[in-house]
Amino acid sequence: MFHRILVANRGEIALRILRACKDLGIETVAVYSEADRDSLHLRYADETICIGPPASSMSYLNIPAIIAAAEIADVEAIHPGYGFLSENAHFAEVCQSCNIKFIGPSATAITQCGDKVAAKELAASANVPCVPGSDGPVDNEQDALRIAREIGFPVLIKAAAGGGGRGMRVAHNDPSLVTGFHSARSEAESAFNNPTVYIEKFIDKPRHVEIQIMADMHGNVVHLGERDCSLQRRHQKLIEESPCPVLDEDTRKAMGEAAIRLAKVANYYSAGTVEFLLDQDKNFYFIEINSRIQVEHPVSEAVTDTDLIREMILVAAGEPLSFRQEDIEMRGHAIEFRINAEDPDHNFKPSPGKIQSFVPPAGPGVRWDSHVYQGYTVPPHYDSMVGKLIVHRRTRKEAIAVAKRAIAEIQMEGIATTAPLFLRILEHSDFCNGDVDTGFIDRYFTPR
Repeated sequence: MFHRILVANRGEIALRILRACKDLGIETVAVYSEADRDSLHLRYADETICIGPPASSMSYLNIPAIIAAAEIADVEAIHPGYGFLSENAHFAEVCQSCNIKFIGPSATAITQCGDKVAAKELAASANVPCVPGSDGPVDNEQDALRIAREIGFPVLIKAAAGGGGRGMRVAHNDPSLVTGFHSARSEAESAFNNPTVYIEKFIDKPRHVEIQIMADMHGNVVHLGERDCSLQRRHQKLIEESPCPVLDEDTRKAMGEAAIRLAKVANYYSAGTVEFLLDQDKNFYFIEINSRIQVEHPVSEAVTDTDLIREMILVAAGEPLSFRQEDIEMRGHAIEFRINAEDPDHNFKPSPGKIQSFVPPAGPGVRWDSHVYQGYTVPPHYDSMVGKLIVHRRTRKEAIAVAKRAIAEIQMEGIATTAPLFLRILEHSDFCNGDVDTGFIDRYFTPR
């Protein structure tokens, strides 16, 4: 087991990792930028090291600075959390070359999973259903037109190295395909330094359903059920829940088995997520693999009574999984709400600033993961999330009732948050009935 771990992240996930380390009796080192000098996670670490100015490129994405901090602090491992360097294969390789364990999958697996074309090829080899589309990258508009006509409009043009909806365009005819092809390539080049795109059949009003997997270095792979992540704004998740309200047991089993097959083909270990689209006929299609812990992992922890961060650390230390597939039993219903410092009534305008007063939600069935406190200043430099509310009760109806109460309890004066939006969503009949898709929030709750 590790004696000392460096947490290469910030915010609530840094605090979450520090707590898991404390539970395991592991000493911790927290790094921070100059903008995060007052961050709550620094109070819980055994040692703290400033790694640079506020800009991510000069701090949390600065590999030499992080490695230098790790060597100065004499750590044995680095946990990257999510975002930043968590899916950077080069960083994983640098850690290995410096004899520091990267708490995540291998660099090879990260590379395979990070390239959507390569990941799709892996999925096909594992007999995992894929959305009809191009066999690989599409390099010119003539091939793009030919493929689109073969599979039929509408189609989706997607960046191979993409994420967060960037480098993605929907085309309904030839002219929009040509325009979308070039704009997607240009956006992908700007965002990811990689213009490669591919084409898939566009599925109308799908649900976004993902399978949480956990694997060790001994060939054991387990899935921990699914999360429905359909409540999104412009491809950014806002609400996640487990189990999916419309998924039957046979489909759940098939999706879980597909995710396990894919992980085994990829020689994957650590926590990961296999993402699918679920069409209106309950057919599922592979989207991508996320080779890291997800923001929404707490809903899986709640319904399966597991600690995924703890498990990641144990796996990285060479331990076998502490549970088997037959040990996983989904109990109750969990929903997570991402509380962001944004004003939903003004086109989700970012709302950084000082939190003048703060009262967190509490009570039965409530988990609050956050790094903010009264007097804390939310910086403008990073992701706007200030907390995650997770509710867990016996039924979905009960979870919704607790969510309404808990969100109403949140008092965060000084900044605007997305909490009022969630109260409106919770009152919507389609949400209450589980009748949603990935376009639900954009249709009903996004200002035009």
